[in-house]
Amino acid sequence: MKKLQLYFIILSTIILSSCEKVIDVDLNTMSPKLVIDASIKWQKGTVGNQQTIKLSTTTSYYNNQITTVSAATVFITDASNNVFNFVETAGTGNYICTNFAPVLNGNYVLMVVLNGETYTATETLKPVPIINSIAQIDNAGFSGKDIEIKTFYTDNGTTDDYYLFKFKPSFTAIPIYFLQEDRNFQGNQIFGLYRSEELKPGQTFGVTLSGISKQYYNYMQILVSIAGNSSGSPFQSPSATVRGNIINATSEANYPLGYFSLSEQDSRNYIVN
Repeated sequence: MKKLQLYFIILSTIILSSCEKVIDVDLNTMSPKLVIDASIKWQKGTVGNQQTIKLSTTTSYYNNQITTVSAATVFITDASNNVFNFVETAGTGNYICTNFAPVLNGNYVLMVVLNGETYTATETLKPVPIINSIAQIDNAGFSGKDIEIKTFYTDNGTTDDYYLFKFKPSFTAIPIYFLQEDRNFQGNQIFGLYRSEELKPGQTFGVTLSGISKQYYNYMQILVSIAGNSSGSPFQSPSATVRGNIINATSEANYPLGYFSLSEQDSRNYIVN
């Protein structure tokens, strides 16, 4: 019997030792890419003069730290050749402009010069309707346990328009993004829908509606699809490289990531009841 017990002790030791073996996973790596986050957002009722563009680089899979980029020259030019310079807050990778002049349906050109290479993009500042109202429906969904929030706005029936909703309930740190186009709703009242069992009375529900270009709409559709409905945010580390509208005019193959967009937006905070 003692011999049998000794056998099991030795066997268990061998198994446990083998479980501690370190396995190195050889992941494919690539040179860091420049990431240009150039989202110009003009909140209704504000001047819109202060805007920020963020520069960083991609990092390895195991690195959770954002690598910021300094010493770049960043500016935007409008259709009247007015130049808006973005100056970095030292060492942050945040380039700030305090005199930007937003004009609805105005065309703008972004220029970023870094390490002898020039990155550029062209985009139009798209308008957005006001948020008319927010309605709450209890006992919604298949389970009957969800709370449903509908955000209503009226589409401009004279143009083809594209919209981006950002929903931010207080119970999560990650916003949820939702896209709409007015193909079947020209000139009508439309609503953006958010539904969750985790919404509770007393919570704050933030919603932002932005007018976006068709190109940005297509880009965001890809990002939201990659992120998936469960993860919510398309601005996490993507599982695939998605190219935006910014090109490298000096070396086409060395393209950056990110997007240059300009949007008018309307925001509301709603208290769940």
